[in-house]
Amino acid sequence: MTQYAYEQTQQPAALAGQFAQRFQMLAANIEQVIRGKREAVELALVCMFAEGHLLIEDVPGTGKTTLARCIAASVDAEWGRIQFTPDLLPSDITGVSIFNQAHQKFEFHQGPVFANIVLADEINRASPKTQSALLEVMEERKVTVDAEPHPVPRPFLVVATQNPVDMDGTYALPEAQLDRFLMQISVGYPDHVSEVEVLKGMPSGPQVDRLPVVARASDVAGMIDFATRIHVADPVYDYIVALCAATRHSPHLRLGASPRGSLALLRAARVKAAAAGRHYVVPEDVKALAVPVLAHRLIRTPEAELRDVTAANVLGELLAGMPVPQAA
Repeated sequence: MTQYAYEQTQQPAALAGQFAQRFQMLAANIEQVIRGKREAVELALVCMFAEGHLLIEDVPGTGKTTLARCIAASVDAEWGRIQFTPDLLPSDITGVSIFNQAHQKFEFHQGPVFANIVLADEINRASPKTQSALLEVMEERKVTVDAEPHPVPRPFLVVATQNPVDMDGTYALPEAQLDRFLMQISVGYPDHVSEVEVLKGMPSGPQVDRLPVVARASDVAGMIDFATRIHVADPVYDYIVALCAATRHSPHLRLGASPRGSLALLRAARVKAAAAGRHYVVPEDVKALAVPVLAHRLIRTPEAELRDVTAANVLGELLAGMPVPQAA
């Protein structure tokens, strides 16, 4: 039994405390390299423990790729990197069957997607056909080649990055694929103090390759299992469903959050509760995660785009006007 093979005999509160301790240890480890971005780091970890996938959209040089590499370096697990380019083929991601003359049969050779943590760098530079190669594996956690399924290892996290500035030769991700990502975040520029620390620490400061391993893949799998058992009261279920339903009737949106969005918000809220050392979800967990989990799933009306009303603005208005469940 591994250190994080949670046992049913232990008290939920004690297990939540252990979860929070390991979660904060991972976040602190990553922050040795990603300075001053605690919120982005914690959201990325929430994504991993909720068994979701993360899309990071930001300008060059803000640490998108470095964040993904730091997560991989902090966990003793396999990781792979795919540099998306216009000439990338689907088989370059999933793998290919090659005929073995010695054995007179086809053998499947795994692609880079068969790893615990997969960095899909500049995903919007590949063609839609290649982008769609990730759809099945992100949702089903398996790759089907020649009608035969090949499961990917667990835990499995895809961290995709895209640059919103240089749009020449890029292909915008379709809504169907955006919906496969549990969260979309941006890292943003560091504050003054953090950027000074980065400058002072180079080149002798902490590097990604020198980060210590603070968790094993089996530990992460155990934490994922525990997060699924975090208690959610009926009023919190109602709160999540009411919020997602409100997006479907907003005059600023022509497409609201689907049931997949409400499920994603529930999974993320459970992890956030465990990361805070609680074995139950509170409405504040839902409110804190509403924008990163739901905003990229919403499609604004043309009028809202002209008025520069963002999806985050819409969610903020909906949350402000929605009654919050109170503890009994």
